Amino acid sequence: MRHPLASWSRRFAIAATVLAAATLAHAAKTELLVYSALEADQIKAYKTAFEKEHPEIELKFVRDSTGIITARLLAEKGNPQADAIWGLAATSLMLLDKEGMLQPYAPKGLAQVRATMRDARTVPTWVGMDLWSSALCFNTVEAAKRKLPTPASWADLTQPVYKGTITMPHPASSGTGFLMVSAWLQMMGEQKGWAFMDALHQNIGVYTHSGSKPCRQAGAGEFPVGLSFEYRAAKTKKDGAPIDIVFPQEGLGWDVEATAVMKASKKQEAAKALADWSVTRQANQLYAANFAVLALPEAQEKLDHVPAHLESLLAKNDFHWAAANRDRILAEWSRRYEAKAEKK
Repeated sequence: MRHPLASWSRRFAIAATVLAAATLAHAAKTELLVYSALEADQIKAYKTAFEKEHPEIELKFVRDSTGIITARLLAEKGNPQADAIWGLAATSLMLLDKEGMLQPYAPKGLAQVRATMRDARTVPTWVGMDLWSSALCFNTVEAAKRKLPTPASWADLTQPVYKGTITMPHPASSGTGFLMVSAWLQMMGEQKGWAFMDALHQNIGVYTHSGSKPCRQAGAGEFPVGLSFEYRAAKTKKDGAPIDIVFPQEGLGWDVEATAVMKASKKQEAAKALADWSVTRQANQLYAANFAVLALPEAQEKLDHVPAHLESLLAKNDFHWAAANRDRILAEWSRRYEAKAEKK
């Protein structure tokens, strides 16, 4: 008869071996630190799908609004922490590129990506994922109570009837806020663009530090009109909020969410694996659940509450002008309108 102690020792040895093997397997994984402005409710699906294809890599995310992530990356220039960027505005990535922080890399499958949604150089420093555009969330219940007409244009929002009823993202914190301001200045010209924003400011209740928050506020009835973007507008409506989604007729501001490899990263192979996967059809099919316009057009799908002709509504957008003038635009915007910004 086997001694009980011997049996216990054998089981302990087996358990220890299994634990050691699991520990080694975990230790063998490469932890990739990814900075992102992706919406928090999108990251889980993207992370899960990537790690299923690359079980040797574990993604760790630092996530915040576009302006905040951009400022953090620039502040860390002397001691970069991120290995890769997945889901940040192209105009922000242009700033990082100008500072020499991005590693040129041509992901596998680059030829399938729209020419308008990637760095134009043969070996790009950033490659697009999807496009997001401005949209208005208009609470029909609150509007009826206050006898507010449904706006059809940006110009409509300057009417006195909307005084105190509008919320908008702060362009220094939010990529959505910046793409609106950039579009107005490009569409109208700087003199008329600032005059428009002066008039709009009279009707603003608060400038938020999130591109999603104005639509959430409109959905909850806190403010009848929320200037936001089409993903958050469509999701808010789908979740049951009493809103109409308005795409102003003068044209929509827009930017491209993109991926890049950080030059300072010591995990180049893992970062490049993420860049490769980010342009695959599988990845684009995940983006298609959230956005109507993709880097790979063949993966696009019709989204509920987003017009099929969204691309035709987009304003002309000079990314290089927007990136080159960003600091100047934000300084002037802050000088004029910062008094109504929410506290951080």
